[in-house]
Amino acid sequence: MESSKEDEPQLRHVETDVLIPKRMREKARERCVQHVDAFSACCKETGFFMVFKCREENAALKQCLTGHYQDPEFFQLCKQEYIQEKLEYERTGIPSKSRKQKLPTSM
Repeated sequence: MESSKEDEPQLRHVETDVLIPKRMREKARERCVQHVDAFSACCKETGFFMVFKCREENAALKQCLTGHYQDPEFFQLCKQEYIQEKLEYERTGIPSKSRKQKLPTSM
């Protein structure tokens, strides 16, 4: 469902420059999980010499992450997710983290 600029709420500077990019970083790490895991494993195995020994894994991770950061469609996807979460918060007053938690089954 495409929404036009008129349908979108006005976003503050901090939302477009901090909060949405933060969401992009989190989602990009999820999408690049195989590279994150490979780099982490290499760092654990090599310890102090990771700077020299894990260059290939680091380069692959950076390439994967940068590809997502520079993708305008990915930005729009993250922006729309952020807007939906913001609108839901304005409607309910419940932060998304609280909505995702399970409610107790008995009181």
